[in-house]
Amino acid sequence: MQHTRGTADRLSRRSLIKAGAALATSAATPRAAFSQTSANVTDAGIIERAAGRERVGRRDPNRRILLKGGTIVSMDPATGDLVKGDVLIQGKKIAAVGANLPTSGEVIDASNTILIPGFVDCHRHSWEGVLRRIIPNGDIAKYTSTTHRGFAQYYRPRDMYISNLLTALGCMDAGITCVIDNSHNSRSAAHSDAAIQALMDSGIRAVHASGPPQFGNWDRQWPQDLARLQKQFFSSDDQLVTLRMFSSLDRANFAAARKLGLRITTEFQGEASAAVLEQFWNEKLLGPDITYNHCGGLPDMTWQRIRESSGTVNVCPRSDPQYAIGAGIPALQKALDHGVRPGLSVDNEISYGTDMFTEMRVAFNIQRALAASRKLAGDAGAPRPVTVREMLECATINGATCAGLAQKCGTLTPGKEADIVMIRTDDINLYPSNNAIGSVVAAADSRNVDTVIIGGIIRKLKGKLVGVNLARLRQQVDESRSYLFQQAGYRLDIFSQ
Repeated sequence: MQHTRGTADRLSRRSLIKAGAALATSAATPRAAFSQTSANVTDAGIIERAAGRERVGRRDPNRRILLKGGTIVSMDPATGDLVKGDVLIQGKKIAAVGANLPTSGEVIDASNTILIPGFVDCHRHSWEGVLRRIIPNGDIAKYTSTTHRGFAQYYRPRDMYISNLLTALGCMDAGITCVIDNSHNSRSAAHSDAAIQALMDSGIRAVHASGPPQFGNWDRQWPQDLARLQKQFFSSDDQLVTLRMFSSLDRANFAAARKLGLRITTEFQGEASAAVLEQFWNEKLLGPDITYNHCGGLPDMTWQRIRESSGTVNVCPRSDPQYAIGAGIPALQKALDHGVRPGLSVDNEISYGTDMFTEMRVAFNIQRALAASRKLAGDAGAPRPVTVREMLECATINGATCAGLAQKCGTLTPGKEADIVMIRTDDINLYPSNNAIGSVVAAADSRNVDTVIIGGIIRKLKGKLVGVNLARLRQQVDESRSYLFQQAGYRLDIFSQ
């Protein structure tokens, strides 16, 4: 096309017209309109069980894997770091970390690699997976018109499944072993089921944060459906995928979540949100079970309330500048100023990529730029520059705390579950490696992720995802994308602005 502007705008106008008509006729629309499309969603041949992708429950508790001869960055002060060491995995847990451990079971040569805990992405709208990079220059208005007011209302359960699966596999390929899936397109019970099943089929560790759609017609089954989801999918806490609520600051929703014993994630930024949070503080409704996304543009008192209530925070290094959310600057420094140890989150892939390496680098350089500018201007109270180790903490153990899973993952600690990433240091972009943590935070990218282990199961080996039929995955993604484009009246222009 010669004229590359306006494709998202045309989508927005057309979607608004269609959505308005749908809302106007919603009273005449059967509640089961979405559920009628809920034919049982399966992995459609994408996940190849025979290739070694064990389901939870089939894991051999006696299986031993020894990762031998790697540089270990444990993120646990008690365990420490080793220039050359081994990690022994038994079943799903780390049995030992040390130098020259006795050879036992399967051995994976970890020489010329750095072993770190798996990254934790604290906030990802996984259902948007098939829309990757559709608006690379988008602001928040274009994001909303493209997703919530645009494609979201046309999603079938199978589209939820394919997008969640694509996102989860992309996460694992990039070394993200745990993701909090902020699922705000639960248009029916079947949509929720499909999203959860995809996470379970993928093999990733995930927290499914179920939330309501933001726009258009839906079954209004939420939040009461959370009780069914909990009973059907989450009868045990000892599994890779767990459940929480994704909600705005809403008293009734918070009460419903707490009645079920669920943690809560909320999108949170700006003065208006801060005013509501102050009311919640006065009513004693804040607690350590709440995770706050974004957190830009908050007054100091709000940060104090979050810290004193032991809430957890994740900041969005790319999302906030991209969409001008909150103050438009990641809230990393504000969190540090108030004694809050934040996690990091990708948020979405609508405008940019999936990896935690970039999030660490963006946060690292923005914080250091702000600190340097204040110091150079003569500000005696200028903050000190963050370190690469602190950024890796944000991407691992701080994220695990946001997920409510710090007792299971986030560090390479004996007794914790084995969520481990091996990063190759003999690749051309990392060789020679003169600083282990610097190599990970300041230079590595997804191509260097050699091996990914989640709960003791190998999900990526020698740079390739294990047991994934990529050809079949691409077919399913193409079908889902074509369907959504057709329903929304969207013509793809890969050079659009």
